[in-house]
Amino acid sequence: MTTENIKTCPVCGNETFTLFISTHDFTITKEEFHLQKCSRCNLIATSPRPGPDAIGKYYASDNYISHTGKSKTIFDKVYLSARNLTLRWKHQLISQYYPEPKKILDYGCGTGEFLNYLQNKKWLVSGVEPNDKARQKANTLTGDKVTPELESYENRSFDVITLWHVLEHIHDLTNTIQNLKSRLTKNGLLIIAVPNPKSHDCKHYKNYWAGFDAPRHLWHFTKDTMDLLLQNNGLKIMEIKPMKLDSYYVSLLSEKYKNPNQFKLITGFLAFREGLASNISAKKTTEYSSLIYITKEA
Repeated sequence: MTTENIKTCPVCGNETFTLFISTHDFTITKEEFHLQKCSRCNLIATSPRPGPDAIGKYYASDNYISHTGKSKTIFDKVYLSARNLTLRWKHQLISQYYPEPKKILDYGCGTGEFLNYLQNKKWLVSGVEPNDKARQKANTLTGDKVTPELESYENRSFDVITLWHVLEHIHDLTNTIQNLKSRLTKNGLLIIAVPNPKSHDCKHYKNYWAGFDAPRHLWHFTKDTMDLLLQNNGLKIMEIKPMKLDSYYVSLLSEKYKNPNQFKLITGFLAFREGLASNISAKKTTEYSSLIYITKEA
């Protein structure tokens, strides 16, 4: 397997990292992975990590629900129920900026439910999804509006480009952000949702926190490191919004990872309690389990 060590921070260019935490791939391989923190800007990176040619096996499982859409366990059912609830909410969020249907690209669109929802609202939809199985499902839903690569849209522009829990999976941050920015219309929006390692649920579950999702999550962004990354790429943050449902699902997975033999009813109760506690804490700190960054060209 080809592995990579992060030698240079993509946010500040620093070359010194210290161990932040060690965790495991709880979803598929059970391998141990290390998360390193930049000593200058505090960006957290999974390092060493699988290279682009080796990362695929860590997604190759029916347990990776965002690529399969299957509902096999109580955890899958919770995820799918939460996803269905958020489709309308995501549309409402975007409609605050664009009340009328526009052109949208969902980068890393998974099985395409978000694009399908918007298509039914008369939006002109396009998607990028490298995973073959997920892309096939997305194309069935959208009528072949999804391609495996961003280069397919070289001569097209979009009013909105979304990355719902995608940026943390991308090996080459700078080139990807620049390529996406170049495909925005004037005053177009780039919307990025990522887990937040400063959240209450992360501090509670520590190395069991599902938001780390090593090694699939290559980067772990705080507000400060996200702001620096975007500034370096000519983007500015207009608003930061919480994804409040994420605390419950992330806590459910984290509880399962921490106590795999626990009765499901107890797991569900403890996860709900922790998800609620995280959202209550975030009312004061604004450090929700997941954050959405609404950005545009500076």
